[in-house]
Amino acid sequence: MPADLVLLSARLLDPGTGRLLPHTALAAERGRISFLGDDRDARALAGPGTTVVDLRGTVVTAGLTDGHLHPVSGAERTMGVDLSGCRDLESVRAALATAARELRPGAWLRGWGLDPNVFGTAPVATAALGPVLDGVPALIDLFDAHSALASERALELAGVDGPRAFAQGSEIVCDAGGRPTGLLLEDAACEVVEAVAPRPTEAEVRARAAEVLSAMAASGLTGGHAMDANGDSLAVYAALEAEDALPLRLRIAPWCRPEADDADLAELVRLQGTGGALWRVAGVKLFMDGTVDNGTAWLEAPDCHGQSDHAYWPDPRRYTRVIADLHRAGVPTATHAIGDAAVRHVLDSVEQAQARTARTGGTGGAGGTCSTGVVRHRVEHIETVPDDTVRRFAPLGVAASMQPTHCCEFTRADHTDNWSRRLGEERAGRAFRCRDLWEAGARVVLGSDWPIAPYPPLQVMAGARHRRPADLSLPPHGPEQALTPLQALQGMTVCAAWAAGEEDRAGRLAVGHRADLTVLAEDPLRVPDGELAALPVLLTTVAGRVTHRAAEV
Repeated sequence: MPADLVLLSARLLDPGTGRLLPHTALAAERGRISFLGDDRDARALAGPGTTVVDLRGTVVTAGLTDGHLHPVSGAERTMGVDLSGCRDLESVRAALATAARELRPGAWLRGWGLDPNVFGTAPVATAALGPVLDGVPALIDLFDAHSALASERALELAGVDGPRAFAQGSEIVCDAGGRPTGLLLEDAACEVVEAVAPRPTEAEVRARAAEVLSAMAASGLTGGHAMDANGDSLAVYAALEAEDALPLRLRIAPWCRPEADDADLAELVRLQGTGGALWRVAGVKLFMDGTVDNGTAWLEAPDCHGQSDHAYWPDPRRYTRVIADLHRAGVPTATHAIGDAAVRHVLDSVEQAQARTARTGGTGGAGGTCSTGVVRHRVEHIETVPDDTVRRFAPLGVAASMQPTHCCEFTRADHTDNWSRRLGEERAGRAFRCRDLWEAGARVVLGSDWPIAPYPPLQVMAGARHRRPADLSLPPHGPEQALTPLQALQGMTVCAAWAAGEEDRAGRLAVGHRADLTVLAEDPLRVPDGELAALPVLLTTVAGRVTHRAAEV
C-alpha cells in the first residue's frame, strides 16, 4: 500500500535524544510513521495519492503538544475586546471607550485579557475604569480567567446588589458598605452575571473555534491537552471533525467541581475514552485553589493582604475522597494548584489514593490509564512551592504541568508586579520552579493555558529558556529556573506524551509512532533563546495529514 505522506531531504530531530537521526526521509501510512531512511527508498513508497514534500534540509521533529489549553471556551472568551496588550489604565479605558461607541443600544460589551498590574497598587474595581462604562452592560475577564469586572449596569441586570454565599471558593467583592465593586472572583461569582449576558450562537462558536485551531496548527501545534469540556465543547469538536476541520489531536479533561455528587462522578467516569479519531475524553480537571493575583490561591501562610488562605473546595477532605474514587476507577486527574498549600494537598491526596490501591489491588479500567496500566496524575501551574514539595513529584509519578509564559509576561524580576507583591520576597523568589522540578526527576509538561497567555509553542519554549517577556524588554525572572533547549523541546513532546500515557506511540520520531510532525526552518536546539519564538514553522501534520503548509514549502 502506498504511503500517505513522504517527507524528503529533511533533517530528522528526535526529541528523545536531542540528536539528528541518520536519515533524510520519513514516510507515514495510516496515521503512523512507517519508514525512516533515505530519499530514494522513501520515493519508492509514494503512490498517486501520496503527499510528497521536499523539505530542502529543514528540520522535522515530533509534533509539538500544548500541555494545557482551552480551545473552545477560549475561542468564545476571546470574541470580545482584546485588552491583553494594555499596560496601563489609560489604554484600557481607550480600548473600552472605542468598543462602547460601536455597540448597538442595549448591547453588552465583553472584554478579555485585562492584566491586574494596570491598576498598580489600587484595588481592582470597575470604578477605576472611569465613566467609559456608564450605562453599558459590560463583563470583562481578567487575564487569569478566574475573575471578571462587571459594570454597574451588568450587576443591575443580574440582580447583584451585595455579597452572596457560594458552594465553592467564589466571591462577589463588596466595599465596606456592602456594595459590589464589580470584581467577581472565581466561577460561581462570574456565572451570576454571565447567566444574563447574551451568548454567541453555536455556529459562531464553532466558526471561531475553527479559526483558532487553524492558527494553532500554523504555529506548529499538532496537539493539546484541553482542560475543560464546558458547555457544548464536545459537540464542537465532533462537528469540526465531521467537517474535516479539526487540525489538532486533543485530549480533553472535563471539570469536576466541589459540588459534584456521586452521579456526577459516575458520569465523568463514563465519559472516559469517548470521542472521535482526533479528540478523546481522557482524565478529569479539578481546582484546588484560584490565583495569587486575586487573593484566591491556597497558601500555607496568607499573602501580604491577608488573603489566599483557604482552598477552592470548602472541604478539602472531600477533594481527597474524589481523587481516591477517580484513581480507583482508573481515571487520571489534572488539578489546578497554584499555591504551596494547594500543591501539597494534591500530592497528599494522590499519595493516599495510591497507597489505598496498593492495599486493595489494581484499578478499574476507564479508558484513562496509560498502556502500562498506571494512572498518571498531574498538577497544573505550581507557581510557588518549597523544596520538600518539589522533591515529591517524581516518587509519586505526578507530572508537573507548567506555563512559563505566565512568569514571563505577568511577573517581574524586581518583584514590583501584583503577583510578587502579594506573595512577598521569599515566596516570589521561588517562582515557577521548572528547572528544580526537572532536576528532581519530575516530568515537566509545558503549555500556554491559552487564552491566559499566547499559544504559539515556540514562544512557550522560548519563555522556558529565557524567562523574559516575549519582547525581551525586561530582565529574566529567576534565570536559574530556565530550561535547556532540549528540556524545553521535551516539555512539549516526550513529557506531554508521558503525561498522557502515550509514550509508546507519541512524542518521538520512530517507526510506529504517530505521524504528528512539526517542521521548522532551523534546528530549535541551536537557535538562540531570544530568536526561537520567530523561527518559521513550515509544515505541520497530524496523523500524516497536512494541517498547515507555509507558502515556501
